[in-house]
Amino acid sequence: MSAPTARGTTSLLKRAWNEIPDIVGGSALAIAGIFMAGIGLANYYAKDGDNRLYKTSYVVFRHDDPRAKKVRTDEDD
Repeated sequence: MSAPTARGTTSLLKRAWNEIPDIVGGSALAIAGIFMAGIGLANYYAKDGDNRLYKTSYVVFRHDDPRAKKVRTDEDD
C-alpha cells in the first residue's frame, strides 16, 4: 500500500508549486497586480483624478455647478 496523502489547501499548494511552479508563481503575480490596480483605481477616483489642468477641448460650467469649485487654474500649482 502507498502512504496516505495529505489533504487540504496547503498540501495542494505545495504539490502545485512542485509540479507547475511557473503557473503558480504567475497566478500569484497576476492576483497581486489586479489587487494593486484596484487600489490605484480607487485612489484615482477618490482624489478626483480626472480633473486635469489642461484639456483637449473647452468645458463650460455654470457658476452654480458643484464641479466648478474643483476646476484647477494656473494659480493652483
